[in-house]
Amino acid sequence: MHGDSRGWRACLLAGAVFAVCMAGTTLPTPLYGLYQEKFDFSELTVTVVYAVYAFGVIGVLLLAGNASDAVGRRPVLWWGLVCSAASAVCFLLASALGWLYLGRLLSGLSAGLFTGAGSAYVIELAPRGSPRGTLVATAANMGGLGCGPLLAGVLAQYADRPLYLPFAVHLALVVISAAVLLRLPETVRERRPLSTVRPQRPSLPPRVRPVFGPAATASFVGFALFGVFTSVSPSFLAQSLDVHNHAVSGLVVALAFFSSTAGQLAVGRVGVPRSLPLGCTLLLAGLALLAGALYWDLLPLVVLSAVVGGTGQGLSFRAALAAVAQVSDDDKRAAVISALFVVAYAGISVPVIGVGLLVAPLGLEGAGLVFIACMALLVSTAGLYLQRRPVPEPGGAG
Repeated sequence: MHGDSRGWRACLLAGAVFAVCMAGTTLPTPLYGLYQEKFDFSELTVTVVYAVYAFGVIGVLLLAGNASDAVGRRPVLWWGLVCSAASAVCFLLASALGWLYLGRLLSGLSAGLFTGAGSAYVIELAPRGSPRGTLVATAANMGGLGCGPLLAGVLAQYADRPLYLPFAVHLALVVISAAVLLRLPETVRERRPLSTVRPQRPSLPPRVRPVFGPAATASFVGFALFGVFTSVSPSFLAQSLDVHNHAVSGLVVALAFFSSTAGQLAVGRVGVPRSLPLGCTLLLAGLALLAGALYWDLLPLVVLSAVVGGTGQGLSFRAALAAVAQVSDDDKRAAVISALFVVAYAGISVPVIGVGLLVAPLGLEGAGLVFIACMALLVSTAGLYLQRRPVPEPGGAG
């Protein structure tokens, strides 16, 4: 029992470090309007600044996604914290647009380093055999993403220096996290030099492809919905709904991430075969609610869209991850999962830039409706396919 309590303490502390790093990646979300006023840039630039983050994540996943298996979890997490701190410093020093690009790129590198290594570390620190380690990792990841805009929004609205204080607070939290990480044990027993790490090429063995297609499509749409919420929803709230309260903007975005956590936790009860099509259905409902919010300019529909769409994203993504892992051979699993993450993070960047390009000719509402129509078509196709060919239950035939 004493060993279990020590294991849970280490697991929860590692989860807190994970959450701090992920919070830094969404911290600028409710502040983009203030940066637009300060540097006088367009809605397209907002989406590009946001999307630079995803390119950093994808680069790390492809080049060093398996680094922590070789050199250990803690060294990789150290570098993740260094990138997170450097990102905060860039925003603190931001005197021109270039600082924002650099800060977002470093933020993406930190998230890429933490995504795999942080999840594995939290799970490995939990008492052996406990499934709750996965729940802690999930809650730390998505909960941290939700806390970022909430923290920044509250500080920007109710404290002085809104473009500085959120990043100063986050930098302090990163320093505390580094001190915590210093006291946690390493979980990788047999370590190899960094020179043995090779870039991971995403690969899809033939038996994986029938499951991967709909799973990746649902993941793409779910992350695209998050991308729109975290990049342009504050602008929509301000321009169309006359909501200029940064705390409210941050809360709306946070609700999407917190709902995703709830959706991911529900997969265990619902089961993987049902979670994927159910997640697709909820994503479609979330998109429909967002369309209604854009068309009728209604704040309650924006909130409902965040909750319903976020829940659908959580259900579909955790089920997609479980489904592709289930049908992958042991020696190909990491490469297949990397491919799924690459598709997901492409979803968080490419459609968002598309929305930014359409804002000038169509306006924010028109660009949003075009985005929703495209994503609805994709997720409907995936959902219908999954109804006809459901994925196997993990541990079952497949």
